[in-house]
Amino acid sequence: MARADTLARARTLERPELAYLVRFPTADGIRDMELTWAELARDTDWVTARLREHGLTAGQRALLTTSGFEGFWGHAVIGALRSLKVTYGIAEAMGWDHRRTSVFHRELDPHAVIGLSAETLEGLAGTADLGDMFRSTSLVLARPAAVPILRGVGVSACLISAVGPALALECPERCGAHVNGAEWRVGERADGQLYVAAGEGRASLLPETPLDIAGRVVTGRCACGSEDPRVLLGDANSPYSAPYSARS
Repeated sequence: MARADTLARARTLERPELAYLVRFPTADGIRDMELTWAELARDTDWVTARLREHGLTAGQRALLTTSGFEGFWGHAVIGALRSLKVTYGIAEAMGWDHRRTSVFHRELDPHAVIGLSAETLEGLAGTADLGDMFRSTSLVLARPAAVPILRGVGVSACLISAVGPALALECPERCGAHVNGAEWRVGERADGQLYVAAGEGRASLLPETPLDIAGRVVTGRCACGSEDPRVLLGDANSPYSAPYSARS
């Protein structure tokens, strides 16, 4: 049977509602939560809009660094890149795969690099100048520990981070990473730790759940026009407490 025939038959099969079982750390240990295909589609639409705000468009190229267990947000980013008709390559976010990131970055010459980790940067720093490598990249979305490293060498990195089962993605204003307010409630506790709760539209119930993540939450309209809440990770002196331009 040809591959096309196999795919055609597969499309006729009933698909279960469950897409992923999301496992994420909380202040009280590991927790599981179901993710449906309908929710994943909405998450993908939200990420698509966020990447479009960063200027990604058809015909451009992107490099995504992610790990298999991060599929709950990695799949949404991949779906967004496909929706935008952006060609992409994928490398593992663990430090041992930093050479793949280097090769893709050289061969793709990407407009966007998404998901850079501190471990990847540590590996790359042994063979390349991080500033020279990423300063010319139009959009760099990096993980929390990688953002200050990149900004320290003059790369205008924005933040991308899992906040429990939710995804936080910083807009071009770089004054905190937005969380989809239509799907999640985020806030801060008296001890300075963040919490997350599922919105009414999520099939899997998640009451207010404390996360082992220090940060603040800002509500109200962002300069980018979004009403989604923003998370500022770390204490008041963290690189996320003000836009990069205000500290340059």
